[in-house]
Amino acid sequence: MKLPFAIDKTWALFLDRDGVINLHYPNDYVKQWDEFIFLEKAVESINKLSHFFKRIIVVTNQQGVGKGLMSQQDLDFIHEEMRKEIRKEGGNIHAVYAATGLASPDYKLRKPDIGMAIRATKDFEGLDLSKSIMVGDSITDLQFGRNAGMKTIYVGNISDLDTSLQHLADASISSLSELVELIKPD
Repeated sequence: MKLPFAIDKTWALFLDRDGVINLHYPNDYVKQWDEFIFLEKAVESINKLSHFFKRIIVVTNQQGVGKGLMSQQDLDFIHEEMRKEIRKEGGNIHAVYAATGLASPDYKLRKPDIGMAIRATKDFEGLDLSKSIMVGDSITDLQFGRNAGMKTIYVGNISDLDTSLQHLADASISSLSELVELIKPD
């Protein structure tokens, strides 16, 4: 199986964090580095994906900061350590955008709103959201990608999504390593 669209080195890859790169704790947050556990083959996959995409960008809702469960410094440290581990293996995450505020209609940074995508286009000249893929494990990730004009890939079994929401995903994968297999040339 291949992706239902073609990419080249001008494309950007947007990744959700929890459940895509690292272990997701339902109803909780990764509040310190020792709670951050990379998913199997995630680091290796990001290394390989770095060869196919011009940019790899993490976009993550982290309202644990807004709730006072961790500090902004704690979150920044987690992201720097994550990026350091990925760089050690030859991969690169060009930026991490985190929506740390509490969910509210006025807070436009949090997915599914596209504030983090807009920031990325301001920070990276020439970043074309129509030539970008959003990979995530939640409906809000898919909505974010669609709202920003990206292609979307669901991490999980597409049949687990309500049938009225399956159209939000252009493809589904079980992990980042499967994405590598879908993208790499034959």
